[in-house]
Amino acid sequence: MPMQPIIPPGSPPPLAPYSPGTKAGGFIFVSGTLAIGPDGKTVGVGDATAQTKYVLETIKSVIEAGGGKMSDVTFNQIFLKDFADYAAMNAVYKEFFPDKPPARYCIQAPLVRSEFLVEIATTAYVGG
Repeated sequence: MPMQPIIPPGSPPPLAPYSPGTKAGGFIFVSGTLAIGPDGKTVGVGDATAQTKYVLETIKSVIEAGGGKMSDVTFNQIFLKDFADYAAMNAVYKEFFPDKPPARYCIQAPLVRSEFLVEIATTAYVGG
């Protein structure tokens, strides 16, 4: 099955040449997602809770546009600018994955702009 780009309505302008998500062979792959509003401006500057919620809502919109739901998420790659935000990120994360949370990893890393605190890339399986 060929790869199909997934671009939900209202997606922010990309910072580089990429699609918000792609679908191939029963999988949805969501690009590293940052707190970028549809206007291209950063959402929740200085607030890891607000950024995490926005990032996960954006991921949800990509997965739903690809025909899936958050319970289809199998793996998340989480990047934090500062591990001081780990607890805030986890509190929001638990709201989106209350039962059967997916596999994941979380690392501290500099992000593409200094105001970004959280980035998450996601894989979901929606069947073949």
